[in-house]
Amino acid sequence: MALATGSISAPSTARLSLAEYLIYSDGSDTRYELVAGELVPMALPTRRHVQIQKFLSQVFEAEIARQQLPWTTIQGGLGIQSPRGNRWDTVRIPDVVVLPLEQWQGMGSREALIRLEEPPPLLVVEVVSESSRAADYRAKRAEYCVLGISEYWIVDPLEEKVSLLPLHEGWYDVLELKGSDPVSSKVFPKLELQAGEILAADSGYSGNAMGS
Repeated sequence: MALATGSISAPSTARLSLAEYLIYSDGSDTRYELVAGELVPMALPTRRHVQIQKFLSQVFEAEIARQQLPWTTIQGGLGIQSPRGNRWDTVRIPDVVVLPLEQWQGMGSREALIRLEEPPPLLVVEVVSESSRAADYRAKRAEYCVLGISEYWIVDPLEEKVSLLPLHEGWYDVLELKGSDPVSSKVFPKLELQAGEILAADSGYSGNAMGS
């Protein structure tokens, strides 16, 4: 979906500037990430994909409220401008983003986009699908690391695992978790959550995973 009001049309093979991308519309409901100036369509997610997004959004919002943190959670509606590998821009749209509430409110009526010159989000989650596997594990890992995002979660329902990537000395350490393995988040250090609870997400979050 477009990240700003207004629209332009452009050939699917054309490279777009950031400004053009922010007002791009082809008249469909297809959402696009921008990768080195090229539009990359985001496949319609599976039900399980959506439920995992919803579950983690509820987990984070509950923990934010419990700890009275000045943060908020955005599910699938916030773009993040990535560092340039060439003269063309890249914009990712993560599945779940945690960022300061003041930063989110400060966007006002402008496009929902964290630009390069702005502080990075606190935590980003990508839920792996067949079409996004390579980007989630490789390209986005490198981009989020360079941006200085302190924690990156890769939830992979295809391989039934959760990869927790905390930023350490400029690079992401990787911890692969399955089943009853605890998800030890540095962003939410008091959160009690298991990898299997995320992968089994269905009807929503009951609060049973909350710490005390």
